[in-house]
Amino acid sequence: MSKTKPTGAAVKPFLTDVITLRNHARKHLETGNVTSTYRGDAEQTIAILQSVLATEIVCVLRYTMHAVSASGISSEGVREEFAQHAKEEQAHMLAVAQRINQLGGRPDFNPEGLLSRSASQYVEGGNLVEMIRENLIAERIAIDHYRELVRYFSDDDPATRIMLEGILVVEEEHANDMHDLLVAHEGIPSLVN
Repeated sequence: MSKTKPTGAAVKPFLTDVITLRNHARKHLETGNVTSTYRGDAEQTIAILQSVLATEIVCVLRYTMHAVSASGISSEGVREEFAQHAKEEQAHMLAVAQRINQLGGRPDFNPEGLLSRSASQYVEGGNLVEMIRENLIAERIAIDHYRELVRYFSDDDPATRIMLEGILVVEEEHANDMHDLLVAHEGIPSLVN
């Protein structure tokens, strides 16, 4: 009895034989890890990631400023939270810069024009509650931006998508932390179910 594939069944993609893979790997070494199977547009990806890098740099600067300048009777724990977030944003910044480098770009750390390249804003806030609120707003901006980028990169650039998904998880945690702090300091109701 012979087995036949049902009509309309999805066909798995053909796997390249080892000899062909080896031959392709020897060609165009100047492109590094961007091989002929890369389905994204490396130049466009680099341009997008430059904006993500700027966003992360601005977040590092804002959280650091808040960690240093937050004051008041209940500010010690909040300052520690801001400092922790600054470290995590710095890790994101480095991951994005490394990805830009992997794709053949040069990460743009130039402070000139930083705010115009960033999705988030740099707002210092006049008091502890304003600082918390501004960080929550910035996290919400980053979350929406990174969700869009995850969908954009989809299967065309899984390495960039996975990196952004990891960053997105942490940004969502940051937003939750800032929301909890806002509730604690303003007494507003917690998240709506």
